[in-house]
Amino acid sequence: MSTQNLLTLDEIKPLSTTIRGLLGELDKMFLGRSELHRMVVIGILSRGHILLEGVPGVGKTALIKGLGGLFGLEFDRVQFTPDLMPSDISGTNILQENNSGRREMVFQQGPIFTNILLADEINRASPKTQSALLEAMQEGSVTLLGETRKLPQPFFVLASQNPIELEGTYPLPEAQLDRFMFKLQVGMPTSDVLQDIISNRRHGIPPEPETVVTPETLRELFAAQERIFLPTAVAAYVARLVGATHPANEESPQVVRDYVTFGASPRAAIAIAEAARSAALINGRPSVGFEDVRLVATAVLNHRLLIGYKARMDKVDGQKIIKSILETIKEVGLDLPKDFKVG
Repeated sequence: MSTQNLLTLDEIKPLSTTIRGLLGELDKMFLGRSELHRMVVIGILSRGHILLEGVPGVGKTALIKGLGGLFGLEFDRVQFTPDLMPSDISGTNILQENNSGRREMVFQQGPIFTNILLADEINRASPKTQSALLEAMQEGSVTLLGETRKLPQPFFVLASQNPIELEGTYPLPEAQLDRFMFKLQVGMPTSDVLQDIISNRRHGIPPEPETVVTPETLRELFAAQERIFLPTAVAAYVARLVGATHPANEESPQVVRDYVTFGASPRAAIAIAEAARSAALINGRPSVGFEDVRLVATAVLNHRLLIGYKARMDKVDGQKIIKSILETIKEVGLDLPKDFKVG
């Protein structure tokens, strides 16, 4: 990227104010989730799909619905169930009679033709139905009977998932997991937050969102994110982190060699770089730092490691493995262009 096209601090300031307003609105709507809200907004600014995992009742669906209102984008919801069919998501051709009395096949759009698709309890549908999202998540299009139709832009899949050990759920296919930029854990709120909810939120209903980011403003944020500078040293750090998820890599810590069968794909490195750019934008900086990479690395990598059976026996999960990688792989000096200016 040419340094002449980089953002300046004067350009970033109003954008950061807009993002802080969005985060503040989310914090008012959903109490005690500030870190989660920050990561979700980073994912949106990176144009990534997000998977939220947690037990029923912790607010995953409410958060996704709230985001739809805050961004002022078209929103639709699919409740995933075992009997859901792929055509229930993408749409199908139906036989209709036209004005001249002749019958013809007409495409009936499914709920996927929207900006934000809430895939609620995505792991309750069969793998065949889950696979209906693959093309949409990667290419932003749907193909039926040889005809490809583009989806509205921007397009996000924000999915909720119950832990797979609960009855009546299916593990997501690895290929589909890889298309989610983030997998974020939604845990139980603290007792103080619970007290605040039951004291001030009748029936647990959050306040109505105010649209603080218009589609036009969102496009400006996307354009600004494209102009965030990624130094060579930071790009090398990202590549080494992803490389260290593979057991055969010489830099991999012992925990990876012991427990990981397959590491993260190149898509993970791209996702870390883009998410780190968004983190820098939120923090009001025109250049990505190592701290931005560390902030997003776990959310990008935790669902992309194929862990062997021995890890389950020894109670070693993906987060422990990623923590070890982050402790092992050290960053090397930051190199900014000589003509890099932020003011």
